[in-house]
Amino acid sequence: MIDSARFLRRCLQALPSTDQGGELPLSDNGMEDYARLQRRLMLATLVVSLFAALVTALRFDLHVARSLLVGAFAGLLYLRLLARSVARLGGGSRQVGRFQLVVPMLLIVASSRLPQLDLLPAFLGFLLYKPALIVQAVIDG
Repeated sequence: MIDSARFLRRCLQALPSTDQGGELPLSDNGMEDYARLQRRLMLATLVVSLFAALVTALRFDLHVARSLLVGAFAGLLYLRLLARSVARLGGGSRQVGRFQLVVPMLLIVASSRLPQLDLLPAFLGFLLYKPALIVQAVIDG
C-alpha cells in the first residue's frame, strides 16, 4: 500500500521549484497545483466512499452501510488533516504532524462504545481514502 504522507510529500516535491528570486512565478503557483491535487483526492475519496456505501447497502443492510459511511467521513477528515500538515512542511515545520492520528483512534473508540456503529465496516470505510491515493498515483505517475 502507498503511505499517504510519503505520497503527499512526493507530490509536494514534484511541484515547480522556485525561481532565482526565491518566490514562485505568478503564472505557475505550486500551491495552487497542490490545492488542485487535494481537491482531486478528496473528490475521488468521496466518490469511492459513496459507491462503496451504495454497494454495501444493497448487499448487506443500512446499518452496515451507515457504519461504512461514518468511517469514510473519518477517512476524509484524516486525509484533510494530513494534507494540511504536509502543506506546512515548507514553512517552519520539518516533519508531518501527528494530530491526524487522533481520527482513527476516535473512530475505534466510538464504534466500540456506540451500538449504532460496527467496528469492521467503520474501519474499512476509514481506509477507503487509500484507493483514491492509488488511483491518483497511477494517473499522475
